[in-house]
Amino acid sequence: MHSTEPRHPPQATESHQPDLKRELGIWSAASIVIGTVIGSAIFIVPSAMVKSVGTPAMVFAVFVVGGILTLFGALSYAELAAAMPEAGGEYDYLREAYGPLWGFIYGWTQMWVAKSGSIATIATGFFIYLANFRPELEHVWVVVPLPLGEGGAPLEIRYGQLLAVAVIAILGLVNYFGVRVGGDVQVVITLVKVVLIAAIIVIGLTTSHGTVANYRTAIPSAAGIGGFFAALVAALWAYDGWNNVVMVASEIRKPQRNLPLSLVLGSLAVIAIYLAANFAYFRVLPAGGVAAHDRVASEMMRQILGQNGAGAVSIAAMISILAALNGSILSGSRVPFAMARDRLFFRRVAHVHPHYRTPSSSILVLSAWSALLVLSSRYDQLYTYVIFASVILYGMATAAVIVMRYKRPEMPRPYRTIGYPFVPAIFVLAIACLIVSTLVKSPRESLMGIVLILIGLPFYYFWKRQRQNHP
Repeated sequence: MHSTEPRHPPQATESHQPDLKRELGIWSAASIVIGTVIGSAIFIVPSAMVKSVGTPAMVFAVFVVGGILTLFGALSYAELAAAMPEAGGEYDYLREAYGPLWGFIYGWTQMWVAKSGSIATIATGFFIYLANFRPELEHVWVVVPLPLGEGGAPLEIRYGQLLAVAVIAILGLVNYFGVRVGGDVQVVITLVKVVLIAAIIVIGLTTSHGTVANYRTAIPSAAGIGGFFAALVAALWAYDGWNNVVMVASEIRKPQRNLPLSLVLGSLAVIAIYLAANFAYFRVLPAGGVAAHDRVASEMMRQILGQNGAGAVSIAAMISILAALNGSILSGSRVPFAMARDRLFFRRVAHVHPHYRTPSSSILVLSAWSALLVLSSRYDQLYTYVIFASVILYGMATAAVIVMRYKRPEMPRPYRTIGYPFVPAIFVLAIACLIVSTLVKSPRESLMGIVLILIGLPFYYFWKRQRQNHP
């Protein structure tokens, strides 16, 4: 019978290595969901969406459909998370459902590109917003005389990139000193973020500068199924990140109860916040006004309060980004740790700090690599490459709910997916559409991503052989 306790590889038992500690409660878990999902997308995505669908009503419809699909994903993951509350999340689900190779591919992708690239992108976004107040952050600090920059040019490192590296380092250290410390920081930053976003929403909904007539405005668009699907892709990326909480499952108290609750409540909270924000935006700005400005929230507040209002949005965005960044480091570091614990990665990364009871080496390695990606300025390109493969693994992890029902019918399931098998099947179908869309839209990048992941296969077989030779 499958145990709901974290696995302990033989060498961990022999050396009496301490375990990760269950110190995260329901609020910390929910704040990882909310804080990681709501980054900068809430301030910018509606512009691209209204260009695709043409009217505010259709933007709301897309956010509702995207929210329902996200909720379906959360309901599906809730069953897996409650049954397998271990560090690693999707790494564990893919390994159990399809074999260790698939778990490794997921972990390899997360460590070197997907999660590290996401952390680098989020940290860079922080300095870009701060540069609105301190333009000198855009100035070049040093030029590295090597062909590492755009088009083989010398690599330019800006002061803002150094700031982004410092922010990653600080949050990495916060999480190094205990999961409770990282969780408490996540709760506080997420709370501040939600309060600031709520203030922006209230101002937009109550100002005399707005009118409900804007909800009936329209602009020319692609319309039809194509336009709706293009907007839905943007919405799904805006909702992305709700699954991060399952990566820290081994550190959540009462995981059979708190994991499903945090996934569902966190997803519902995000849906409500996104819809409320868009009601505020379109009350102040007509469809054309939203389409004309990439930073929709800034433009709305500028219309109401002038430049000070736009500045307030930049502050809210920076707080929002900090929560997403802390949540990404907190959750993402558990994936390479889980791989190393299974002896499919550098063994040192499986180290648990004897006092703080955190995967300290994994936190440091992920933070350091993310910081290097910031300095290289190549995170954007790398991240684009692995989107295709990441989405495939995403769909496979959700389908694992169905696979595991057949493969391990005896497994204890404290929570069972509501609406099974239709709920996971609908989510997997949506992911399949996203895969086709990505392949058609970016065939070169998609194939490059597959190549990037295949580079990891020799390492998998090396570590697998090592494990077999030294059981």
